[in-house]
Amino acid sequence: MAGKHFDEWQVGEQIAHEVTRTVTETDNLLFTVMTHNPQPLHLDAEAARASEFGQILVNGTFTFALMVGLSVGDTTLGTLVANLGYDQLVMPKPVFIGDTMRATSEVVELKPSKSRPNAGIVTFRHELINQRGEVVCRCLRSALVKKRDT
Repeated sequence: MAGKHFDEWQVGEQIAHEVTRTVTETDNLLFTVMTHNPQPLHLDAEAARASEFGQILVNGTFTFALMVGLSVGDTTLGTLVANLGYDQLVMPKPVFIGDTMRATSEVVELKPSKSRPNAGIVTFRHELINQRGEVVCRCLRSALVKKRDT
């Protein structure tokens, strides 16, 4: 499993990433505490049980990070110069402890870099999907990626 160079991508190319991940209570707790997020919906079982969701919600920034992380091995591992930005981030469904996630990616745009002749910008549409087939997170990621043999 390794990322691809800029000149190896094609607009419309799609990847169903093989690595999946079941979200644990420890994942959610550690990420929430490490990022100083005191939201009771992520930390307090009683408060979460009293909410409309009836259970602890997984921290959305963990959900986002997991989606990107599941994609890296097939997209930019070893070829990334820098991530340039994330756009149109949405979380249309909640994530709960015990949900198993998988990710997909699609190349939606390719642009040669004007300032770096040895690299180009690949824009990916990433989606994170739970075991029920529901999209729980989606975004566009712009990545500056090395060209092959430059």
